[in-house]
Formats: sequence, structure tokens, C-alpha cells
Amino acid sequence: MRKQDLIKAIAKEAKMSEAQAGAALNALIDTVEKALASGDEVTISGFGSFKVSERAAREGRNPRTGETMKIPARKSPTFKAGTQLKAAVEK
Repeated sequence: MRKQDLIKAIAKEAKMSEAQAGAALNALIDTVEKALASGDEVTISGFGSFKVSERAAREGRNPRTGETMKIPARKSPTFKAGTQLKAAVEK
């Protein structure tokens, strides 16, 4: 499902226009992005939680040349599914 498909599904489910559903979805995405960028965790009960994981620096290997290289530390967004979402997927 692409973003536009999701907007259509939200509009139908919530009985609102696609423009309103698109604005709501964009607001949700922007809010989650800003919260993660500031180091906060976002938890939606039953659905799951978004947080930022710190990945340590490590040694890697260039697959083309075989030479070793240093991969710098970085932050990466992660999502952990909640119990209701897991149960819905299991069905």
C-alpha cells in the first residue's frame, strides 16, 4: 500500500475528504519525525512504538575491492510492533 492508497483508506474509514485525510496523515508523519529528531520516543498504544537507536561505529569491507573501511556511528529510526498489531497480523 502506497501513501496515496493509505490516504484513500483513511478518508473512507473516517468519512472525511481525501484532502483532510492527507493533511492528517502528513501531520502525523511530521510530528513523528520531529519527535524522533529531538530524541523522543513515540508510542501509540496497541499499535507500536517508534524510537531512535544508536548504531556504533564498526569495521566493514568494500565488497568490490575487499579493502576494510570504517563505518561511522549513526542514529537509525526503529519501530516495534504492539500486541494488538501483532495479533491482527497473526489472524
